[in-house]
This record gives sequence, structure tokens and C-alpha cells, in this order.
Amino acid sequence: MTRLFLTGLLLLAPLHLCACSQGKGQQSCASVNNNMDDKELIYDLYCRMCQAMINKDTATLNEIHAPEFVLTHMTGMRQNKQVYINAIASGVLNYYSATHDSVDVNVAGNRATMVGRSRVEAAVFGGGRHTWRLQLTFHLEKRGGRWLLLDSKASTY
Repeated sequence: MTRLFLTGLLLLAPLHLCACSQGKGQQSCASVNNNMDDKELIYDLYCRMCQAMINKDTATLNEIHAPEFVLTHMTGMRQNKQVYINAIASGVLNYYSATHDSVDVNVAGNRATMVGRSRVEAAVFGGGRHTWRLQLTFHLEKRGGRWLLLDSKASTY
């Protein structure tokens, strides 16, 4: 039984799956270290963003989104960085957990694209609490040695 459990863990480890949930003092899903390649750094950025949304951590959200960041919601509504972060802080957008099914990253020099597919428990725009199969497609750029989120388009999968 123990051998089966450990084998299962080893098989899942390369998938980089993590789960984030609401809670005080919760840290990012992955820990950044100097040995990470760009794909791993971008994956960590996605996890940090999800955790910051859940914790309403506006400092982290401001740090990881570029000044010109724009989110395009499933409805087509567009929010710039400050409107988006303010909606999280004020409770218009409430996130409770995120379980990442896949995160695909493609890096080309100092530019990258990322598609994250996560089951996100949220209550948004006055609606009830639901679990959404949320796909976020991002464009990123490396500036001053760190990756920033430039824009994101939300859809379902």
C-alpha cells in the first residue's frame, strides 16, 4: 500500500499540480529559488497570482501585474490593472480556492505565453459561490529580471 502511494506521488510530481485555498498566512504554491528556469518561474507566478487573489493580497497583485495589464473576462468586459485589483479588494470578485489542472508555458526570449486551467471556487459580481473551470491565457514579459503579467483573457474549458 505504501509503495503504491509513493508511486502515485512520483507520477504526479512532474505535473506541477498544486492547490491554493483561502487562509491567513498561506504562502505561494511553489517556492522561488535561484535554480528555477523561466518556465518554472512563470508557473510559480501563476500560483502566486492565484494565492494573492484568494488572500486579497493587493501588494502581490500590484507587484506581479505590469502597469498596463488588462483582464478580459468571459463576458468580454475589460478591466485594467487597478480596476481589477480594486474589484478583488472590495469583494466584487471573491476567490476561495484554485486547483490547477494544467499550466502550459511557452517562452521566447523575454516574452512568454501561459495558459492556466484551474478549477476556481469563486463568487463574482454579486453571484453565488460556484466552482468554475477557468482557463486564463496570459502574455508575459521579463523586465528587470522578473516576469510580469501583461494581459489575460478568461474563458472556460
